[in-house]
Amino acid sequence: MKNINYITNGALAIAVVILFVLHFTDRRPGAPDSSADTAGEVMTDMPVAYINMDSLLQNYNYAKDLNEVILSREEHVRANLNQQTAALESEAIDFRRKLDNNAFLTRERAEQEQQRLMKKEQELKISENRQTQELLAEHQRLTEQLRDTLISQLRVFNRAKGFRIIFSNTAKDNIILADDVYDITNELVVYLNNKYAPAPMQK
Repeated sequence: MKNINYITNGALAIAVVILFVLHFTDRRPGAPDSSADTAGEVMTDMPVAYINMDSLLQNYNYAKDLNEVILSREEHVRANLNQQTAALESEAIDFRRKLDNNAFLTRERAEQEQQRLMKKEQELKISENRQTQELLAEHQRLTEQLRDTLISQLRVFNRAKGFRIIFSNTAKDNIILADDVYDITNELVVYLNNKYAPAPMQK
């Protein structure tokens, strides 16, 4: 996570440098100097914007649907594992009861039953690890799918807007302070939801 923050902050710094270079080198001779604006005025003509990702993910219907798919699959896997664990615990309790009551005809028969339960417990742990990894892989796949869709739609959205840079802000991690005029989150959410046509998803 720290590496991601370093990369993001580095990219932000580079973007700001590029923005200022473009701003000061693209000025034509005789053009008015915007730096002469009074301190109380806010510049609103900069071709930049930012998106509050937390708000977008909470309100973008496609993101909510994907999140529901992930939660549903996690609940399904967890329910199956809990059921198998409960069944194994019940067998283990029954084994201990029989052992205490000398219900096994021979010592070898008791050891066989113990080995069977140990093998079943090991198989359950392997199954749990495998299904956990599958859930993580599915979560990653759906996250990338959401990201690709968002970027694709954002490119189309920006054709009419003409922003040179669009920042991503999460819990004010990247943008500490910015005027609300540069926040396009709500407008983008409306656009995305209008373009989204829900399709039946496998759960």
